[in-house]
Amino acid sequence: MLNLSRWNIVLIITVAVLSILYALPNVLPQNSRQWLETHVPSWLPSRTVTLGLDLQGGSHLLLEVKTDVAMADRVNALVDEMRTELRKKEIPYENLNAENGKAQVTITKASDLETARAALAGMEVGLVFETQGNTLRVSLNEEAVRERKRQVVDQSIEIVRRRIDETGTREPSIQREGENRIMVQLPGVSDPEHIKTLLGKTAKLTFQFVNDEVTPQDIAAHRIPAGFEALPTTDNPEKQEVVNRRVILTGETLTDAQAAFEQGMPVVSFAFDGMGGRKFADATSSNVGKRFAIILDNEVISAPVIREPILGGRGIISGNFTVQSAQDLALLLRAGALPAPLVVLEERTVGAGLGSDSIKSGMFALLIGLVLIIAIMVITYGLFGVFSIISLFFNLTLILTCMSVLGATLTLPGIAGIMLVIGTSVDSNVLIYERMRDEYKQGRTLLGALDAGYRRAMSAIIDANVTHLIGATLMFWLGSGPIKGFGVTLSLGILTSLFTAIELNRLMVVTWTKLRRPKALPI
Repeated sequence: MLNLSRWNIVLIITVAVLSILYALPNVLPQNSRQWLETHVPSWLPSRTVTLGLDLQGGSHLLLEVKTDVAMADRVNALVDEMRTELRKKEIPYENLNAENGKAQVTITKASDLETARAALAGMEVGLVFETQGNTLRVSLNEEAVRERKRQVVDQSIEIVRRRIDETGTREPSIQREGENRIMVQLPGVSDPEHIKTLLGKTAKLTFQFVNDEVTPQDIAAHRIPAGFEALPTTDNPEKQEVVNRRVILTGETLTDAQAAFEQGMPVVSFAFDGMGGRKFADATSSNVGKRFAIILDNEVISAPVIREPILGGRGIISGNFTVQSAQDLALLLRAGALPAPLVVLEERTVGAGLGSDSIKSGMFALLIGLVLIIAIMVITYGLFGVFSIISLFFNLTLILTCMSVLGATLTLPGIAGIMLVIGTSVDSNVLIYERMRDEYKQGRTLLGALDAGYRRAMSAIIDANVTHLIGATLMFWLGSGPIKGFGVTLSLGILTSLFTAIELNRLMVVTWTKLRRPKALPI
């Protein structure tokens, strides 16, 4: 155990030096850290530990995904698919609509019923058919409903992440809570209203043609032709535009959206992908002189006249935008539409002062623990106790290094985990030193006692730390929030303490022994 190879020595020293370099940005002033992040390559030491919501302050939001709305939209989509399939097979039908979560249609001829059912069965996997007379009712089975809801929540999480990332919020925490809830933690955000506004919009963008033949009197009397609907306008909610229900294009075909200025007024410029550009060019080429509506979340934000074919796959959305509203709309279009509305169930704001007090209290407790451990180790083990304190210092730098490189978040329970690691770190050295004492008292030579101390205490150290690590890993894997933060620092601390308390400490003891050649065990 006392014969260290050259590569082993080089490895230990390299890890120790790198731990100091990568932990150093955490103790630098804020302006120095910002300079490092912008001027230093990403593989060099520049990243710092991210402070959690309880330390940095910020906002906590609990969102609910309205999966029932998404399922209703899916049933409406089934209605459109059924219309297409029945027309393709030239099967006469009537009363095609959605009711009570099911799509239903009445087949005119009873002889066409089985043909219609066979045609509709190929639309999607997981369809359930019910027949009552000549009426077919189509719905999704339980497995398909569960899978669809899971997809809606997963997609909502991704869209929420994109929207928050676009605002420049650093290190947000976004994760699923239960079946249909999303927890959002925004460190450093003290006023979440703007975020809530962005997340509260579905941002479903569509392009549909306007019917200018319907008069305001017809709209007031609800005399709207079949296949059309009246939608409010963002400029004047009391004014409505009658649009064709048939959608020309959706926002899913957009590749970019940016806030811009046209004639000194804020606008939003957008660009379609190849397929969207071709559809937009065909639609505008064959409808010159007509108006088309740009609709966001069932509100008409603009309804310009097509003066000429738009062939470049690019366009501009104009309206009564402010600079901020134009930027917000561009952000929403870039991030994509939510598959279902989100509702804020819970909102909490943690002040930065509370986080600062938590850091001070935690650091004060950490300092007291360090002072007591240093005193006990030095009084009990002398020079070897000093070696243990040096190992403990490198253990803390390694924890900071790992958390910085991995992008882990430090929370108040995480500080508690570090405090626990401080105790367990020196515990390994206590086992080794006590074993050395016992072996030396039993008549072994100095070198024999040193070697036996490391070799015979190793099994107890490994067993203790492995069982400790299992508990910490389970907390990280199964826990959430504070429990996960505690598990992160505890797991990292256990792994790093095995390196520092055994390898680094052994290197210092061996080096001291070779240099000083002592005659007696100094503990």
